[in-house]
Amino acid sequence: MSHDSEFISSALDPKASAQVPVGNNLVEGYKASMNRDGLHILGHLSQIIERGAEALTPAEKELLKWIGVFFRKPTPGKFMMRIRMPNGFARSAQLRTIAELSRRLGNSVLDITTRQQIELRGFTLDTVPEIFEKLRGVDLRTLQTGIDNVRNINGCSLAGLTPHELFDASPVVHELDRIIVGSKGNPEFTNLPRKFNVTVTGCTDNCTHCESQDIALVPAKKAGRFGFNVLVGGKMGSGGFTVASPLNVFVEIFQAAAVVVELIKIYRDHGPREARSKCRFAFLIEQWGVRRLRAELVARLGRELAFQGRDMRGPADADHLGVSSQKQANLSAVGLCIPTGRVNPEQLEELARLADTFGNGEIRLTIGQNAIIPNVPANRVAPLLEEPLLKQFSPRPSPFTRGLVACVGTDYCNLALIETKSRAIALSENLQSKMGSGVNPLSIHWSGCPAGCGNHQAADIGLRGFKTRIDGKIVDAVAIYTGGRTGPHAVAGREILETVPCDESLPDVVAGVIQSYRFDVEAREHANLSDPLYAAAATAGLASWRLARA
Repeated sequence: MSHDSEFISSALDPKASAQVPVGNNLVEGYKASMNRDGLHILGHLSQIIERGAEALTPAEKELLKWIGVFFRKPTPGKFMMRIRMPNGFARSAQLRTIAELSRRLGNSVLDITTRQQIELRGFTLDTVPEIFEKLRGVDLRTLQTGIDNVRNINGCSLAGLTPHELFDASPVVHELDRIIVGSKGNPEFTNLPRKFNVTVTGCTDNCTHCESQDIALVPAKKAGRFGFNVLVGGKMGSGGFTVASPLNVFVEIFQAAAVVVELIKIYRDHGPREARSKCRFAFLIEQWGVRRLRAELVARLGRELAFQGRDMRGPADADHLGVSSQKQANLSAVGLCIPTGRVNPEQLEELARLADTFGNGEIRLTIGQNAIIPNVPANRVAPLLEEPLLKQFSPRPSPFTRGLVACVGTDYCNLALIETKSRAIALSENLQSKMGSGVNPLSIHWSGCPAGCGNHQAADIGLRGFKTRIDGKIVDAVAIYTGGRTGPHAVAGREILETVPCDESLPDVVAGVIQSYRFDVEAREHANLSDPLYAAAATAGLASWRLARA
C-alpha cells in the first residue's frame, strides 16, 4: 500500500480519524488523515458507495463535502449536492440537466442559494457517479463547494450587461475559479482552516453582500484608473456579522486574481485551526491587525501595492429584479422573484425554455435567490411578461416578497433549528394582507440557526431561529433584528427582540417591528442623530410597540 493510500484508509476508520484532531477540531484530523487534501475521498467513492450510506463514518460524512456531496440528517439515505456556478452564470442546457437529474434521481426539490448556485436534493449515494457524469456533460461540477474551501465566488448577476457598472468584473471571478478549483480541483486550496467566501464586483449598485465576505473586491478609481478596493475579514456566522475591513489596497483589474490568491494562501498558512467557531479569516485579522496582513501580502507578492482609491459604489442597493435596460442597445434583462429560491424541475425547465425563446439561453442567479433572463430584445419583453411562469415568479413582487431570503431550514439542513422557507412565505403573504402594497420594499431574511446562512443581520428585518421553552413546552421561536445592511455604509443588524414564538401572533409582531423600524429610519433621515429628541422618539416608538405586545 502506498503512503497516500494509508492516509486515505485511515480516514475511512472513525477510530483512526479521531486520533489526529488539532485541539478539539476533528475536521483537522480528518484532513490530516487525507494528507491534507479532502479531494482524496474521490478515490474511495466506489468503496463508500458499495458499503452504503448506513455505513458512513463521521469522517466520510465530512470528507464527501469536498466533492460536493452532503449527508443530510433530516433525510437519512438521501443526499444534497451543491453545484458550482461562478458569478451565478448559467445556461439553459445546464438548467435542463439539473431539472432532469432532480426529477429522475432526486426528490424534485431544488434550491437557489445566496451564493448564486443550485442545490440538488434527495438522491441516493449510488447515483453520485451518474450525476457527476451528467453535470460534466454541461460543464458543471461540484468540487470544493463545502467545508474548508473557497465557496462559489459571487459577483454582480448583471456583470457585463448593466449600465450601472464601472466595468465587467466577471472575468476575474472566472479566472479565480479556474485557479482555485479548475476542472479537477486544486489541492493548493483544499486545506483552509475553514470556509472562505469571495465576492468580486464592478457594479456600483451594491447588488452583492461585499461586507460579509472574507475577501471582497469592490469597484474603485485611482488616478484615472479603474480597479478594485480590497475588503477583508467579513463574515456572517461564527459569532455574528463582522463587517469587512478595508485593506487599504487598490488593485487594477489585471492584478486582482493574484492578490486574492495570495490572501487566501496567507489564511491557509497562518489561519487559526483549533476551535471551529474561531477559525475564520476575521479571527486571524483580529489577531494580526490589517497592517500586518497588508505587509505580509506585499512581501509575498514582492512588490508594493497602491493605497486604496475612491469607492465608486453609490449609497443605494439594487436587486436587479423587474425589467432593466442593458448597456447593449435594444436589449433588456428581466429579473424574476423566486420566493426563498425554491423551485421544482418543471419550473426550472420552463425558465430554461423562456431563456431560449426570449433571450439567448443565458440565465443569471442572484444573491437574493432569484433569477434573471438577460438579452431580451425590446420587442420581446411584453410577450415574456405574459408568460404563465411569471405569475409564479413575478418581476413585480410585493414589497414583502421582493427582498425575501430564507436558508434551507430543518427540512434539509443538519444545523437548522426551525423550518424557514414555507414559514417565510406565509409571513410575507400575511404582511401583504395586513399592510398592503403601498409601501417601499424591504428585505426580510430568515436564518434557521446562528450560522446565519440567510444573512439575517444584513437585512432590514432579520429573523434568527431557535428552540425555546414556553409554558413547559419546547417551541420554535425567532430573535428579531433590524437595520442591517451591506454596502459602503454597512452595519450589522441589531437584535431588538430576543424571543418571539413562531405562532399565530408572529405576523402582528413583525408588522409592529416594521412600523417601528420605518419610524426609526424616517427619524434618522430628518433629524440630527445626536439630538436627544430623536433618541427619545425612536425609543418611545419601539417601547410603545413592546408595550402593546405585552
